[in-house]
Amino acid sequence: MNILIVSGGKPPSTELLKKEVEKCDYIICADSGANCLYENNIYPNMILGDFDSIKWEVLTAFRNAQCKIITFPKEKDFTDSEMAIEEGINLGGDKLILLGFTGSRMDHMLGNLGLLNKCLEKGVKAVIKDEHNKIFIFDKPFRIEGEKESIFSLQAYCDEVENLTIQGGKYPLNNYNLKLGDSRTISNEFLDEEVNISFSKGKLLAILPKD
Repeated sequence: MNILIVSGGKPPSTELLKKEVEKCDYIICADSGANCLYENNIYPNMILGDFDSIKWEVLTAFRNAQCKIITFPKEKDFTDSEMAIEEGINLGGDKLILLGFTGSRMDHMLGNLGLLNKCLEKGVKAVIKDEHNKIFIFDKPFRIEGEKESIFSLQAYCDEVENLTIQGGKYPLNNYNLKLGDSRTISNEFLDEEVNISFSKGKLLAILPKD
Protein backbone atom coordinates (compact mmCIF):
# COMPACT_ATOMS: atom_id res chain seq x y z
CA MET A 1 0.00 0.00 0.00
CA ASN A 2 1.47 3.33 -1.09
CA ILE A 3 0.81 6.12 1.41
CA LEU A 4 1.58 9.77 0.79
CA ILE A 5 2.38 11.79 3.90
CA VAL A 6 2.54 15.57 3.66
CA SER A 7 4.09 17.38 6.60
CA GLY A 8 4.53 21.02 7.53
CA GLY A 9 7.99 21.78 6.15
CA LYS A 10 8.57 23.50 2.83
CA PRO A 11 5.42 22.81 0.76
CA PRO A 12 5.92 20.67 -2.34
CA SER A 13 5.29 22.21 -5.73
CA THR A 14 1.94 21.62 -7.38
CA GLU A 15 3.66 19.46 -9.98
CA LEU A 16 5.37 17.21 -7.44
CA LEU A 17 2.30 17.00 -5.22
CA LYS A 18 -0.07 15.99 -8.01
CA LYS A 19 2.43 13.49 -9.40
CA GLU A 20 2.63 11.70 -6.05
CA VAL A 21 -1.12 11.91 -5.41
CA GLU A 22 -1.76 10.02 -8.65
CA LYS A 23 0.40 7.12 -7.46
CA CYS A 24 -0.77 6.79 -3.85
CA ASP A 25 -3.55 4.78 -2.22
CA TYR A 26 -4.03 6.97 0.85
CA ILE A 27 -3.09 10.52 1.92
CA ILE A 28 -2.18 11.63 5.44
CA CYS A 29 -1.45 15.25 6.37
CA ALA A 30 0.47 16.35 9.43
CA ASP A 31 -0.94 19.68 10.65
CA SER A 32 -0.06 22.53 8.24
CA GLY A 33 0.88 20.02 5.57
CA ALA A 34 -2.83 20.13 4.79
CA ASN A 35 -2.65 23.77 3.64
CA CYS A 36 -0.98 23.02 0.31
CA LEU A 37 -3.45 20.23 -0.44
CA TYR A 38 -6.35 22.60 0.12
CA GLU A 39 -4.75 25.17 -2.19
CA ASN A 40 -4.57 22.48 -4.89
CA ASN A 41 -8.11 21.20 -4.27
CA ILE A 42 -6.82 17.82 -3.04
CA TYR A 43 -8.61 16.19 -0.12
CA PRO A 44 -6.65 13.88 2.21
CA ASN A 45 -7.99 10.79 3.90
CA MET A 46 -6.61 11.79 7.30
CA ILE A 47 -5.34 14.90 9.08
CA LEU A 48 -3.55 14.76 12.41
CA GLY A 49 -1.59 17.01 14.72
CA ASP A 50 -1.96 19.63 17.41
CA PHE A 51 -3.26 22.01 14.72
CA ASP A 52 -1.23 25.00 15.85
CA SER A 53 -0.21 25.90 12.30
CA ILE A 54 -2.98 24.70 9.97
CA LYS A 55 -5.26 27.40 8.57
CA TRP A 56 -8.65 27.35 10.26
CA GLU A 57 -10.53 27.44 6.95
CA VAL A 58 -8.55 24.39 5.80
CA LEU A 59 -9.31 22.39 8.92
CA THR A 60 -12.99 23.37 8.70
CA ALA A 61 -13.24 22.43 5.02
CA PHE A 62 -11.63 19.02 5.51
CA ARG A 63 -13.71 18.32 8.61
CA ASN A 64 -16.86 19.13 6.63
CA ALA A 65 -15.63 16.76 3.89
CA GLN A 66 -15.51 14.01 6.55
CA CYS A 67 -11.75 13.52 6.44
CA LYS A 68 -10.58 11.54 9.46
CA ILE A 69 -9.15 13.98 12.01
CA ILE A 70 -6.92 13.00 14.94
CA THR A 71 -5.99 15.71 17.44
CA PHE A 72 -2.98 15.65 19.78
CA PRO A 73 -2.04 18.08 22.55
CA LYS A 74 0.54 20.74 21.70
CA GLU A 75 2.84 19.53 24.49
CA LYS A 76 3.78 15.96 23.56
CA ASP A 77 6.77 13.64 23.26
CA PHE A 78 6.60 13.20 19.49
CA THR A 79 6.28 15.31 16.36
CA ASP A 80 3.22 15.43 14.12
CA SER A 81 5.35 13.94 11.36
CA GLU A 82 6.27 10.96 13.53
CA MET A 83 2.63 10.25 14.34
CA ALA A 84 1.69 10.53 10.65
CA ILE A 85 4.27 7.87 9.86
CA GLU A 86 3.02 5.68 12.71
CA GLU A 87 -0.53 5.95 11.36
CA GLY A 88 0.67 5.15 7.85
CA ILE A 89 2.45 2.01 9.04
CA ASN A 90 -0.53 0.95 11.17
CA LEU A 91 -2.76 1.24 8.10
CA GLY A 92 -0.56 -1.28 6.31
CA GLY A 93 1.59 1.11 4.32
CA ASP A 94 4.67 -0.66 3.00
CA LYS A 95 5.83 2.30 0.92
CA LEU A 96 5.74 5.84 2.29
CA ILE A 97 6.35 8.97 0.21
CA LEU A 98 7.24 11.88 2.49
CA LEU A 99 6.66 15.44 1.24
CA GLY A 100 7.08 18.60 3.29
CA PHE A 101 9.79 16.91 5.37
CA THR A 102 12.55 19.38 4.40
CA GLY A 103 12.87 23.12 4.91
CA SER A 104 14.63 25.78 6.94
CA ARG A 105 14.34 24.02 10.33
CA MET A 106 17.49 21.89 10.59
CA ASP A 107 16.32 20.36 13.87
CA HIS A 108 13.21 19.03 12.13
CA MET A 109 15.30 17.90 9.16
CA LEU A 110 17.60 15.85 11.38
CA GLY A 111 14.60 14.43 13.20
CA ASN A 112 13.02 13.47 9.88
CA LEU A 113 16.14 11.56 8.85
CA GLY A 114 15.61 9.66 12.08
CA LEU A 115 12.07 8.88 10.91
CA LEU A 116 13.50 7.40 7.71
CA ASN A 117 15.60 5.16 9.94
CA LYS A 118 12.53 4.25 11.97
CA CYS A 119 10.77 3.14 8.79
CA LEU A 120 13.81 1.06 7.84
CA GLU A 121 13.78 -0.70 11.20
CA LYS A 122 10.11 -1.56 10.70
CA GLY A 123 10.75 -2.96 7.22
CA VAL A 124 8.89 -0.14 5.48
CA LYS A 125 10.27 1.56 2.36
CA ALA A 126 10.29 5.33 2.69
CA VAL A 127 11.70 8.28 0.76
CA ILE A 128 11.83 12.00 1.54
CA LYS A 129 11.24 14.07 -1.59
CA ASP A 130 11.28 17.74 -2.48
CA GLU A 131 12.00 19.71 -5.65
CA HIS A 132 15.74 19.26 -5.22
CA ASN A 133 16.30 15.96 -3.42
CA LYS A 134 15.31 12.36 -2.92
CA ILE A 135 16.64 10.86 0.32
CA PHE A 136 16.71 7.14 1.15
CA ILE A 137 18.28 5.01 3.87
CA PHE A 138 19.54 1.42 3.50
CA ASP A 139 21.03 -1.29 5.70
CA LYS A 140 21.79 -3.74 2.88
CA PRO A 141 23.16 -3.56 -0.70
CA PHE A 142 20.96 -1.65 -3.13
CA ARG A 143 20.70 -0.21 -6.63
CA ILE A 144 19.84 3.38 -7.51
CA GLU A 145 18.71 4.74 -10.85
CA GLY A 146 19.23 8.17 -12.33
CA GLU A 147 20.11 10.09 -15.45
CA LYS A 148 23.59 9.74 -16.91
CA GLU A 149 26.00 12.26 -15.35
CA SER A 150 23.49 13.21 -12.65
CA ILE A 151 24.75 13.39 -9.06
CA PHE A 152 24.33 11.00 -6.17
CA SER A 153 25.81 11.24 -2.70
CA LEU A 154 26.23 8.76 0.13
CA GLN A 155 26.69 9.35 3.85
CA ALA A 156 27.15 6.98 6.76
CA TYR A 157 24.20 6.96 9.15
CA CYS A 158 26.21 5.14 11.82
CA ASP A 159 29.76 5.20 13.14
CA GLU A 160 31.10 3.29 10.12
CA VAL A 161 29.81 1.59 6.97
CA GLU A 162 32.10 -1.34 6.31
CA ASN A 163 33.39 -2.57 2.93
CA LEU A 164 31.52 0.00 0.87
CA THR A 165 31.74 -0.71 -2.86
CA ILE A 166 30.37 1.57 -5.59
CA GLN A 167 29.93 0.20 -9.12
CA GLY A 168 28.67 2.37 -11.96
CA GLY A 169 29.78 5.68 -10.48
CA LYS A 170 32.33 8.07 -11.92
CA TYR A 171 34.31 7.64 -8.71
CA PRO A 172 34.22 3.92 -7.83
CA LEU A 173 35.08 2.49 -4.43
CA ASN A 174 36.11 -0.99 -3.43
CA ASN A 175 35.71 -2.25 0.15
CA TYR A 176 36.08 1.22 1.66
CA ASN A 177 35.19 1.83 5.30
CA LEU A 178 33.11 5.00 5.31
CA LYS A 179 33.09 6.72 8.68
CA LEU A 180 30.44 9.13 9.94
CA GLY A 181 31.20 12.58 8.54
CA ASP A 182 33.53 11.33 5.78
CA SER A 183 32.91 13.51 2.70
CA ARG A 184 34.59 11.20 0.18
CA THR A 185 31.23 9.94 -1.12
CA ILE A 186 29.68 13.36 -1.76
CA SER A 187 28.87 14.38 -5.36
CA ASN A 188 29.55 11.20 -7.27
CA GLU A 189 28.06 10.84 -10.77
CA PHE A 190 26.15 8.18 -12.69
CA LEU A 191 28.25 6.78 -15.54
CA ASP A 192 25.05 5.41 -17.03
CA GLU A 193 21.55 5.08 -15.56
CA GLU A 194 22.27 2.64 -12.74
CA VAL A 195 24.65 2.42 -9.80
CA ASN A 196 25.11 -0.61 -7.54
CA ILE A 197 26.05 -0.06 -3.90
CA SER A 198 27.15 -2.86 -1.60
CA PHE A 199 28.45 -2.96 1.98
CA SER A 200 28.73 -5.58 4.70
CA LYS A 201 27.66 -3.61 7.78
CA GLY A 202 26.11 -0.28 8.73
CA LYS A 203 23.44 2.12 7.52
CA LEU A 204 23.80 4.38 4.52
CA LEU A 205 21.95 7.51 3.44
CA ALA A 206 21.61 7.90 -0.32
CA ILE A 207 20.76 11.34 -1.68
CA LEU A 208 19.83 12.16 -5.27
CA PRO A 209 20.13 15.97 -5.49
CA LYS A 210 18.98 18.13 -8.37
CA ASP A 211 19.65 21.87 -8.70
